[in-house]
Amino acid sequence: MARIAVLQMTSGVDPEANFRTIVDALGEAGERGAQMLFTPEMSLLLDRDRARAASHIVSEYASPFVGRFQKAVEETGVWLTVGAPVRLPEDRLANRQWLFASSGRAPTAYDKMHMFDVTLADGESWRESSAYRAGETVVTIDDTPVGRLGLTICYDIRFPALFEALGQRKCDCIAIPAAFTRPTGAAHWHTLVRARAIEASAFVVAAAQVGVHEDGRATYGHSMVVDPWGEVLLDMSGEEAGLGFAEIDLARIAEVRRQVPSLANRRKIAI
Repeated sequence: MARIAVLQMTSGVDPEANFRTIVDALGEAGERGAQMLFTPEMSLLLDRDRARAASHIVSEYASPFVGRFQKAVEETGVWLTVGAPVRLPEDRLANRQWLFASSGRAPTAYDKMHMFDVTLADGESWRESSAYRAGETVVTIDDTPVGRLGLTICYDIRFPALFEALGQRKCDCIAIPAAFTRPTGAAHWHTLVRARAIEASAFVVAAAQVGVHEDGRATYGHSMVVDPWGEVLLDMSGEEAGLGFAEIDLARIAEVRRQVPSLANRRKIAI
């Protein structure tokens, strides 16, 4: 049985302030018995003004925060996921999720594979691909406090093939850090999070941004933890930031996969 913490945030345009929020939550999570803390997409910096954000976005190797997070997880003994934009060599950006192990080793990185290029009925428009390069690699990490962990980010949730790949890798848990818009969140968030857990027969931890942010956007919240049967173990509000907790019983995975062995029963379908 693993106890995890989920940080629902209203991240702003100052990465130092966001860093302090995350590290404070890391300390509280450790004090309250959690072995791992999950944070949302872009938890370290959420700023749609790309000109203003540019001075804060550097390569992973130049980031002043990576070493500080490594030190913080060593001191607390709590594993951590953090989302941040990073600069790539060709001067494109990546929407990255880092996993910091409590040993303080260099983080494992996953870059968001599916770019959020949409125009909603209310006129809200996003073109993530205009600045960000899509990731190309499915990332899993063995031997975390929640077993084999698969990494995804936000809009990835709408692409079942990625979650099928994670299911075929027998992930015990899948992280879906997010910054869902309010219209898409109200319409689809709960359904998608539960569906991804059910089809992968795995726990899903979906830490989310919430509220009205400094850059003017509004996000849906409702950070969730869902078990492999689709049962909701945690659903935080859509109103405010905060820290939530859930228990992950890894024995539940084998129980569900015995009852409904959908991963074993999968057939390749020609298109």
